[in-house]
Amino acid sequence: MARVLAERASVVHVVPSGRVDEIAGALLGEVDPGELIVALGGGRVVDTVKALAAARAPGERPLVAAVPTTLSAAEMTAVHRRAAGTDGSLPGVRPARVVNDPALSASQPQVELAASAANALAHAAEGPATVRASPVPALAGAEAARLIGVAYAAGADEPDRDTLALAALLSGYTIDSAGYGLHHVLAQTLARFAGVGHGPANAVMLPHTLVALERRGAPGAGALIALAADLARRAQSVSLSALGVDGAALDACADAAADRAELDAIPPRPDRDELRALYGAAF
Repeated sequence: MARVLAERASVVHVVPSGRVDEIAGALLGEVDPGELIVALGGGRVVDTVKALAAARAPGERPLVAAVPTTLSAAEMTAVHRRAAGTDGSLPGVRPARVVNDPALSASQPQVELAASAANALAHAAEGPATVRASPVPALAGAEAARLIGVAYAAGADEPDRDTLALAALLSGYTIDSAGYGLHHVLAQTLARFAGVGHGPANAVMLPHTLVALERRGAPGAGALIALAADLARRAQSVSLSALGVDGAALDACADAAADRAELDAIPPRPDRDELRALYGAAF
């Protein structure tokens, strides 16, 4: 996809599937802290590189660059898990260089692209609802949501991929400034404990979490429900049961999600019963 990066790299690591903290922990001894580290890939790859850099004290960190191949917007944020066995109190890392080429960042097949677009739409919708929200990031989020709607306008089979790439960048800026909340806690918990891919987890939950955000007065959340449902359909992620989730896992996911501190960012803080009900609605 970007052969010149491999040709010029001193070493190339292929990031396997799995959990970012474990992957980064295993790679720590193989990465030279004095070099530029370039992430070519989706959110898991970008977050792994951020975790590798964050394992070192701020003054000793390698420069991080990112070339995204999905709409995850991980390249725009300093939010990520820490490498296993490292000091989790050290600040996160935001890539210092980002090369976003729509031919790469919006290159996924249509089903996966729709799931990734749902993740971007979740960033755009949730950012303006958190206690850290401020006017400019909220405006960026509103524009990102509008662009995603434009990209999928009139039920087009093939979306406008250039427009989606720009929307993802704006959505990442929004969520980096405002932080995560209800939706991302639920989606990330599914990905971590129920075996659901990150994109499908966002797609399947978003029509339901937007309802919860609308109840909390999140700007424009209700108007995005139809678009979120369309993305879930395109992503083939209309229900947790269709994604192979065992209903017995929902209680454990609700328990794990209820302990996440990020829920404080969207008042009133959802309790365990509300989280379980949202999982149930998506099941």
